[in-house]
Amino acid sequence: MDATIDRERFARIALSFVAEPGDPMLGALLRACTPAEAFSAVCDGRPPRLAGEPGHRPAGKAGQPGKPGLGRAIERWAARLGRVPADSRLAEWERAGLRLLCPGDPEWPTQLDVLGDGRPLVLWVQGSADLRFACLRSVSVVGARAATGYGQHVATEMAAALAERGWAVISGGAYGIDSSAHRGALGADGVTVAVLASGLSYGYPQGHHELFAAIAGQGVMVSEWPPDRAPTRPGFLVRNRVIAALSGGTVVVEAALRSGALSTARHARDLCRPLMAVPGPVTSDLSAGCHEIIREWGAVCVTGTSSRWSHRPVRGSAPGAAARPVPGTAWTR
Repeated sequence: MDATIDRERFARIALSFVAEPGDPMLGALLRACTPAEAFSAVCDGRPPRLAGEPGHRPAGKAGQPGKPGLGRAIERWAARLGRVPADSRLAEWERAGLRLLCPGDPEWPTQLDVLGDGRPLVLWVQGSADLRFACLRSVSVVGARAATGYGQHVATEMAAALAERGWAVISGGAYGIDSSAHRGALGADGVTVAVLASGLSYGYPQGHHELFAAIAGQGVMVSEWPPDRAPTRPGFLVRNRVIAALSGGTVVVEAALRSGALSTARHARDLCRPLMAVPGPVTSDLSAGCHEIIREWGAVCVTGTSSRWSHRPVRGSAPGAAARPVPGTAWTR
């Protein structure tokens, strides 16, 4: 049994180096076969044969686990097999303080299962906190990188208030609202979780090296990308689904109409998680996105951080259902 577990674990790790995080084609494949079978198919350069089939059938035909495009996806993944690291390289990352989580591990946050085919293959984590435990009582605080002084002040105060009440604060480690949220939680001696769009060894943005060290010392750093991987523009949007799924609710502090923070809000809405937004001046472009999700999506308007956080479920029973926060799910004066 141990050999089987090790084989499946290695296959899952290897697949995380050849496929992009959140790839729905790989997620669909893993619904029909094990990670070891999927990785063998990549090594063979052709779609896998299901157990009991007399012979190979082209992708997309009856009995195959794939769908149109699977063959091309396998070719794309096979071309990246050189990225799979040797055991010695994995050991180096572990000695540097990184630990690797797979579904089924004690520290794996099971709320990620709601992402379905988009669930991360693996997670790299670093820090003193237990990721699963921290996320059981957590709120994501997100917003614009080019934040105003108002937004940074609100994010800092909000995160500190949450941390003082025993909530973990989750954000993306970026400049602006994200860093203010992390610093607010750290200043209140609370737990904060940074979900990066780069590998943990790369640590983007690199100007946050000291902040990331502080987060690791008091909370936990998280990434589904290989440790030395640089960020890509699409990767930030892919990362946002993890922020939304890890947390019990999402607060958008500042966001323009085309802000990436709204993708986190959209994921929270689609996952039926409480969604909140902070209002700002009607003349501020950086609050226009917050006003839109309050007006159009039914996000709860957060007007203060001085009293209590009341966490209640949202209406809607499944991802994709219309998610409406229950009135009162917010900070109230």
